[in-house]
Amino acid sequence: MAPADPTRSFTAMMAMEPHGPDTFVGAGPRYPWGGLYGGQIVAQALGAAAATVDPAYRVHSLHAYFIRRGDHSEPVRYEVARTRNGRSFCTRTVEARQAVGAILSLSASFQVDEDAPEVQIAGLPEVTPPDAITDTSWSSFYDRRPLPPGDRPGEQAAWMRAVLDEGDGGVSAPALHAAALAYISDDLATDAAHAIDPRHADDWENLAGFSLDHAIWFHRPLRADEWHLHTMRCHGLMSSRGLSVGEVFTAEGVHVATVTQEVLLRARR
Repeated sequence: MAPADPTRSFTAMMAMEPHGPDTFVGAGPRYPWGGLYGGQIVAQALGAAAATVDPAYRVHSLHAYFIRRGDHSEPVRYEVARTRNGRSFCTRTVEARQAVGAILSLSASFQVDEDAPEVQIAGLPEVTPPDAITDTSWSSFYDRRPLPPGDRPGEQAAWMRAVLDEGDGGVSAPALHAAALAYISDDLATDAAHAIDPRHADDWENLAGFSLDHAIWFHRPLRADEWHLHTMRCHGLMSSRGLSVGEVFTAEGVHVATVTQEVLLRARR
């Protein structure tokens, strides 16, 4: 049977090919704006890291720096370093490379689940359910149903869920769902920063946004193919950079993740 097309299926995109010890090669689609989507590189880097970790360890955080823009016409090589294997935690460092050099550097930490008190303070806001909202996704890999901008400046929210195929995509099921959330989580941060930029209202088509760095804390196991509310708010702009901070909730109100991203906003040349 021929392998599934990684440009048409998220699960197939995550089934990267091993190329030597702790090295994987992945590909993806060309996106509407050209180049690669940052969420794809983060998701594949996380998948590569997870492939070197015992499934008993679940990812609890990742931190990524975008170094160069990716080229959609070229595969991406993910080189994993086994930074530490501990009894409770494992740490991995991943460098994503193309011909031009490194395009992303990611660190991920994995933990064995522990029996300990569980407390949730963050709460799901009262919003319109996803079934009553028109879909605006630009990708066949996930559904996106945006809510109207919030009352506070720079506040954006959307219901989103991954479109996954049968199978595990070459990584354990929890790792696949974490990677799918990572893929989706790169969406709203730039929108939130755009919304408070004074240039946005007058000339938004000539305002380009780029992800600089990205962090996710995974609080609880999740099913990325179910509806989750992603909330995001940009805290401000300085030196062309905007910091967006957000939370991810299940439809039942369970807080599953926290996301931060620093965005670069510049006028197009």
